[in-house]
Amino acid sequence: MKKTEAGDQAGGDMPRAAHPPVPSQVSAEGKTRHEVARLLLEQGPMTAVVVAEQLGISPTAVRRHLDALLADGEAETRDASRRGPRGRGRPAKLFLLTEAGRARFGHAYDDLAVSAIRFLAEHAGEDAVRAFAEHRIEKLVGPHRSAITGPGDPAARAEALAAALTREGYAASTRQVGAGALEKQAPGQNVGAQLCQHHCPVAHVAAEFPQLCEAETEAFARLLGTHVQRLATIARGDSACTTHVPVTAGQPAHPEPVRTVSPEGHTARIPNGGKPA
Repeated sequence: MKKTEAGDQAGGDMPRAAHPPVPSQVSAEGKTRHEVARLLLEQGPMTAVVVAEQLGISPTAVRRHLDALLADGEAETRDASRRGPRGRGRPAKLFLLTEAGRARFGHAYDDLAVSAIRFLAEHAGEDAVRAFAEHRIEKLVGPHRSAITGPGDPAARAEALAAALTREGYAASTRQVGAGALEKQAPGQNVGAQLCQHHCPVAHVAAEFPQLCEAETEAFARLLGTHVQRLATIARGDSACTTHVPVTAGQPAHPEPVRTVSPEGHTARIPNGGKPA
């Protein structure tokens, strides 16, 4: 007996045991949509009727989930090929996942990247890994250089850098830290901005190769025209990558970077300056 749409909304159509479960914090509605997408991944292209039969839920509920996947760009449709005598009416619509839809199930890109950089380190040495990290960040921020370096002060540049990083998929933002107003700060007070990257597409790789974070931090210092200090990274288990950008006067633009060691034992080169806010 097929479950009704109301049952679908109430979470009655739980994932089959043969399928890996989705995270428990996902709503019943989200679980069903994930199962619809998984079925398209494993057996698609399929019609809405076949999806409903396979999952044991109502066609109305299936179409709602399929419409949502279409609206999010995770699925697309194409006409089913006709076999036998041509009948009246429109051909049935087949639903299939797009590349964006496949991405919800993950890729092995991280593992491939780690393996490639390990190979580079073993056969060409640490300098080659470092050169790769510097080349990568230059390709990332290079196209935005003029927009970032246009403003005159580091705080405004940090905002421009956050906007550029967001366009590149890092979900970045800035916030003022320290004194409420720069004009009221005491001499030597640590006042500035914090650049927060709430997502890192290469965090898994950077966890093993901190050179990626090091090159990024040094590139930020050059772009912002002041020394910066990396306070936290997603690669080390923090909730965001946080970089302090001091704006007190009289600080050198590019001091000599020093090495620090994280609690996890990673060695990191970060420009020395600006204590954590």
